[in-house]
Amino acid sequence: MAHDLKDVRFLTVAEVADMMRVSRMTVYRLVHAGELPAIRFGRSFRVPESAVEHLLDAATYREGGVADSA
Repeated sequence: MAHDLKDVRFLTVAEVADMMRVSRMTVYRLVHAGELPAIRFGRSFRVPESAVEHLLDAATYREGGVADSA
């Protein structure tokens, strides 16, 4: 994978929770379920901002009453 990490913005679990308006435990559940990719640094996780945006976009309400399932 040829990602340029200097261009990637990583968020803490607390920042992701604030952004999504959910609890930190919900973010941890999404990470452990594989629904939200994260990188582990020691005992903490960092989530790429683009992954949060992708998850929110995939769950966005669409015309017709159904959310897209990425």
